Amino acid sequence: MRAYLEAAGLHTLDANVGYRGGELDLVMRDGQTLVFVEVRYRAGSVFGGGFASVDAGKRRRLVRAAELYLASHPRVSQWPCRFDVADASGDPQAPRIDWLKDAFRPGEG
Repeated sequence: MRAYLEAAGLHTLDANVGYRGGELDLVMRDGQTLVFVEVRYRAGSVFGGGFASVDAGKRRRLVRAAELYLASHPRVSQWPCRFDVADASGDPQAPRIDWLKDAFRPGEG
């Protein structure tokens, strides 16, 4: 997934950053925008797929982890931020990847 996003122009700053109550899968840079990417994999869409699995509770945990990340990284703390969801599905060896930029905003839902 990281290689796919990097090929699309994003630059990796961090990966698998864990905080109490939440984890950031990928922290990337898109120009001067900080991008927190939630990566989801589902073999099928029976239960709604990867996008649907990022519910209100998951979004709250991601926002809280992002706040903690920003507090501990003053170099990027003033950059604009967005939350993306990258959904991989199907064959793990050759997954179909759907990338939803700006998937949600803090306080939504």
